[in-house]
Amino acid sequence: MKTIHTLTLTATLFLVPVFSLAAETILLIGNKSDDTLTFVDAETLEVLGQTTTGRGPHELVVTPDGKWAYVANYEGPGDSLSLIDVASREEVKKIPLKPYFGPHGIAVSKDGSKVYATCERTQCVIELDTKKQEVGRAFETSQKGTHMLVLTPDEKKIFTANMGSGTVSVIDLEKGESVATIKTGAECEGIDITPDGKEVWASNRAEDTISIIDASSHEVVATVPCEGFPIRVKITPKGDLALVSCARRNELAVFDVAERKLIKRMPTGTTPVGILIEPEGKRAFVANTRSHKVIVLDLQTLEIAGSISAGNTPDGLAWAISE
Repeated sequence: MKTIHTLTLTATLFLVPVFSLAAETILLIGNKSDDTLTFVDAETLEVLGQTTTGRGPHELVVTPDGKWAYVANYEGPGDSLSLIDVASREEVKKIPLKPYFGPHGIAVSKDGSKVYATCERTQCVIELDTKKQEVGRAFETSQKGTHMLVLTPDEKKIFTANMGSGTVSVIDLEKGESVATIKTGAECEGIDITPDGKEVWASNRAEDTISIIDASSHEVVATVPCEGFPIRVKITPKGDLALVSCARRNELAVFDVAERKLIKRMPTGTTPVGILIEPEGKRAFVANTRSHKVIVLDLQTLEIAGSISAGNTPDGLAWAISE
């Protein structure tokens, strides 16, 4: 195997411990049409290797220690997560999920002990015990197309975007059940939460809007227009900017979170979907599914700073950081 290079990145789904300059960090890219995972040195943008996954790897997450990646195999039988050894860049096993089907959105707890994944076809979110490598609890949403999810910073709740129902579900992890269903807009898909845990931003792709939800009261407090089929939302670690991939306009929309105002649109490539922001908030990566490239965005200048040739139909992105 080649030597894994270094970088300073991580997913916005969980907080990452402080790491030294010697920490090894790589970018992982799920290629939906190839059923593969690509490993990239995100500093040099050099492709380091690939491994297999299950059918249609749409989303993925890496444990905080940087050792393991979990990949949601959404297509085909849609009944597994792939477990990837990051150091060896190899798929170790497929973790069976039956009777839960259609895994997609995925998150990991700060201690790495739990992985949460939506199971769209079963209208639920599952909780995977990473030590046992098996599903423990499952939380029903009873909503169509439970697709993406975000874990709150205090890890007490999960918010899910339900495409078929045009809603957001709220799952209370202490109670072990869905406690609210919030009407947002048609084909609600993208979702993220501000770092302070106060606001959830959910994109309604068929209505070209973003619903802003009070995470405490579970009420929509504002609706912001966003043309071009807004399909993903990611908020910067400082909570100042929200990035929205607009798949049909081939653009990334940038919003001021405090003002809830669009500040810039920029071309990305064909059909941008997946977005990932590094923890220092200096750069973002955007996967363009139909041009088969991942662009690098400088968040200080809001200009494109590079690109990566990935596999076919790249989408889900994650950072792997290890000492």
